[in-house]
This record gives sequence, C-alpha cells and structure tokens, in this order.
Amino acid sequence: MSLGQQLAPHLPFLRRYARALTGSQSEGDHYVRATLEAIVAAPEEFPRDVDPRLGLYRIFQAIWGPTHPDDGRTPAAPESDHEAIARARLARIAPVSRQALLLTAMEGFTTEDAAYLIDKTPQEVDGLVADALAEIEKQTRARVLIIEDEPIIAMDIEAIVRDLGHEVTGVAVTRDEAVALAMEDRPGLVLADIQLADDSSGIDAVKDILAEFQVPVIFITAFPERLLTGERPEPTFLITKPFQRSTVKAAISQALFFDQATVPAN
Repeated sequence: MSLGQQLAPHLPFLRRYARALTGSQSEGDHYVRATLEAIVAAPEEFPRDVDPRLGLYRIFQAIWGPTHPDDGRTPAAPESDHEAIARARLARIAPVSRQALLLTAMEGFTTEDAAYLIDKTPQEVDGLVADALAEIEKQTRARVLIIEDEPIIAMDIEAIVRDLGHEVTGVAVTRDEAVALAMEDRPGLVLADIQLADDSSGIDAVKDILAEFQVPVIFITAFPERLLTGERPEPTFLITKPFQRSTVKAAISQALFFDQATVPAN
C-alpha cells in the first residue's frame, strides 16, 4: 500500500483538527494542503517508525509551529459569528495548551502520542490539558438569571448552574419580576420557562430583557410547540421538560462558549 493510500483515511480528521486549531475552515485547510505538499516533496522524511496517522500529524505540527508561533492570527477568509467567537476564545488559551487539549480530547490521541506530536513529556501534556480546561471554564463562567415559577424545578436548575461554577443572580416567577431582576443585576445568561406564575409569559419577559441588552437565552419548557412553530425565528437552545441534568449542562456550556458577551463572574 502506498503512503498516499495509508494517509487518505486520516485526512478528514486532520482537517478537523486544523480547523479547530485555527478557528477557520479556509485557514485550517491551507495548513493541511501545506502538510501534504511537504510530504509529496520529501516522502523520505515522513516518519516511518510510527503509525501513519501519527506521522501525518507530526508533519502538520512541524509546519504549524514555525509559521504560527502565537496561534493568534486573523483568518484571511470571512468567518461566521460562531467561528469568530470560538476562535477568539480558543486564542486566549496558551498555544501549546490548546494543541494538547485538541489532540487528546477531540482527536483521541493518547497522552504519550500527544507528547510525541508537540515535543513534550506525558506529564507536561497532562498539565497543559488541565490549564486549557481551566481557561475555558474561566472564560465561560457567567452570572445566570433563572425565570421559573415551579419551586422544585427552580431549585434543581439553580443547583445545576452552581455545580457548573456559575453564579445565580436571582430566580423570577413572573414577567415583571424577571425584567426587574435583569435590569437590577445584568445577567450573562437567562434560563427561562414559558408559562409563569401569574399567567404571564417567559417569552415576553425575554423579549423585554433583549430589548435592553443582548444576552444568550435557554428556554426550558413543557410547551416546546409554542416556540417551534416554524413561523418566526426560533430559539437556538430549547430544552423540554422533564429534562436530564446532563442536557441542561450541555446547553449552558454551548450557549456560553459561543456567546461573545460572556464575562467571568466576580
């Protein structure tokens, strides 16, 4: 089997890694092309003492390092808002820590393989991954307003929020109370039910809040059909009751990671 045939199955994954590393499809693909060109130009230099996938990533890392010392350049091609925000967040992580995190958590390399790829010891890789995860947690820590009229559910949501390291600014049970709390203590995330205690609407409460400032919103409701009508813009994050705690945690993490306005809690 030729070297090209050995490498072909691994190219989609290298593209995934390159795009995550750069935060841009075009920029990531540029580095993958440069990697392949280097292999074609000097096949004798391809590492033959390791698995082909490991060798492929090793060549990529060799090209990436000298040309991208700070991992922070702006992509030449236009980005979506989510791409730009994700790239900005990843850029705040120390370059080598980011590589260690992506290689192990996303690409599935062992600590030993990641150490080989970035010229570190396994112990150093473990430390770098821990640093990257701590930085992401710091970046996405937020102050959360909960709009929920059922006390038990509100307590459960509050516990989930606090378990994730966020701060709860308040729990509102009516539209007016939600708006007042938001104006008094501006949150970085809103978790909102639809049907509230005085027959007011969580949807209207969110509209009132968004009229004053932008904030990511997650609706948690037993009535998803009220929002999923297809007749108007629908919420990005919608969780149906009864919910799994893991679902709420995942939605919170995603909403905050892709929100540019999120700031660490005090």
